Amino acid sequence: MPTTPTLRGLFRTDTRARAAYSEGAGIHRIVPRAVAVPAEISDLQALIRWSRDEGIPLVPRGAGSSMAGAAVGDGVIVDLTRLVPRTLLVDPKQRTARTAAAVTVAELNALAATHGLRLPVEPSSARWATLGGMVGTNAAGARSLRYGSVRRWVESLKVVTADAEVAELARGRTSKAAALTRFEAGPARAIRQAADQVRAAFPRTRKNASGYGLDAWLDSGEAIDLLVGSEGTLAFTTEIGWRLEPIPPHRSAVRVALTDLEQLGEVVRALSVLDPSALELLDRTFLDLVRQHRGPGALPDLPPTADAVLIVEFEREAQAAAREAAATAVEVVAPWSREVATALTEAEEERIWHLRHAASPILAGLSERRRSVQVIEDGCVPVAQLGRYIGMIRTAALVQGLQVVIFGHAGDGNVHVNVLPDLDRPDWRDRIDALFAMVNTAVVELGGTVSGEHGAGRLRAAFLERQYGSLVTGFFRDVKAAFDPAGLLNPGVVIPDGVEPLTRLKFEPGAEPLPPDVAQALRSIEREGGYARSRLAVADQTKDPQPPAS
Repeated sequence: MPTTPTLRGLFRTDTRARAAYSEGAGIHRIVPRAVAVPAEISDLQALIRWSRDEGIPLVPRGAGSSMAGAAVGDGVIVDLTRLVPRTLLVDPKQRTARTAAAVTVAELNALAATHGLRLPVEPSSARWATLGGMVGTNAAGARSLRYGSVRRWVESLKVVTADAEVAELARGRTSKAAALTRFEAGPARAIRQAADQVRAAFPRTRKNASGYGLDAWLDSGEAIDLLVGSEGTLAFTTEIGWRLEPIPPHRSAVRVALTDLEQLGEVVRALSVLDPSALELLDRTFLDLVRQHRGPGALPDLPPTADAVLIVEFEREAQAAAREAAATAVEVVAPWSREVATALTEAEEERIWHLRHAASPILAGLSERRRSVQVIEDGCVPVAQLGRYIGMIRTAALVQGLQVVIFGHAGDGNVHVNVLPDLDRPDWRDRIDALFAMVNTAVVELGGTVSGEHGAGRLRAAFLERQYGSLVTGFFRDVKAAFDPAGLLNPGVVIPDGVEPLTRLKFEPGAEPLPPDVAQALRSIEREGGYARSRLAVADQTKDPQPPAS
């Protein structure tokens, strides 16, 4: 019989608490063994020692909005949102910030904006996404076309390792933490010796959130670059040091309707030369969904023949430069499209971006028998292959008789796909399994990555060997063993554990039962994007507790 760790915070094994943490934003429902909510670093250290003594895994968790299953698991869920101190500091002179992992990007940017600064990597989940979670997945977003993914903006990390050791990592400064010593004495030398082979195995995509960042580490020599994107499998992140940048004062936008998917790669490459901050894609499947649920007049200013829509945003220091960029974009796309709308004011830009967000409430509000299923939702390919990749998704979905909704970050070649199966069909699982295999295989064949910004998680971990080959995935296992010798930090994430990825689904008939009111609350969170809500409040049916003071 396992012991119970002694914490200042909470450790709960009751049915309701376990049920409240059984789901995240993705497709899985896995009821954990227990839930821990550490109150301070010493709690986290005690929990790690207990885990090692008992052989029970720990699953780090922030808002629970991970799409790939990294925030759920069989072990003990470790909710880091109540950890103190809840640091949130901005240094406007140095253009830096230091935050606790539990702070959201929206909170950081609200404070930074008072100094005319921001963290420019701002995903659509910014209202609830914790900065620790963003570090864990090397997150990105619409403006990553210009500003890159999270790794580029992280200057330091405070972590608690699998040895229960607190380590401060900073660029340009070494750490004597035991985990780093084991890594340098073991796999680091072999990875350096095989540097050319390792780099050649990584995808030639604009962004990549699959596996450990060996390529970034080879370039920088910084341990930070291994930990960013490691999805809680190497250490617990508790604080982050950030670089910030000034907020550009002027914006403009252009919306382009294309009638032929084959044009997509050429148009995106031509527009990218103009240095846009965002270049978003709305596929025909996206437009059809909006028309289907809101009527044929839902998109009055778009031609019904549009095969795809691109939304292009420019950020500039001067208003004239922003206007000029939009005018140039209109000229650039003229050979491919006559249906172009320009936004030069804030209201006009908001109107254009409103279309980008039109499908989300529709997808969230679908019936219980036609759920939006995120199984192939983050593939990223070289931009030149983007049109071909979308065509392959459409064809694969047609073969399997499944409706899909496709949108994403065209400038990065990163496509999000929502599959809408009819759950009353007896073979829906087989069809989704086949689509999952077909599309992930296509990504690899096109030189892409199965995850551009959401992480491999437990959903895509089994595809990493196909993507990278045995040499690099062998190095992944060596890195994991150096940092986490007992394999107790988020097992099954990044390094596959042999469990089929499309099992233990929240919407299948055999899903683990939950108390009805907890299940209803979790479904409401999913429908409303309410991931900021405390799952303890869900378990106890109370109002969300106030966060502790900084």
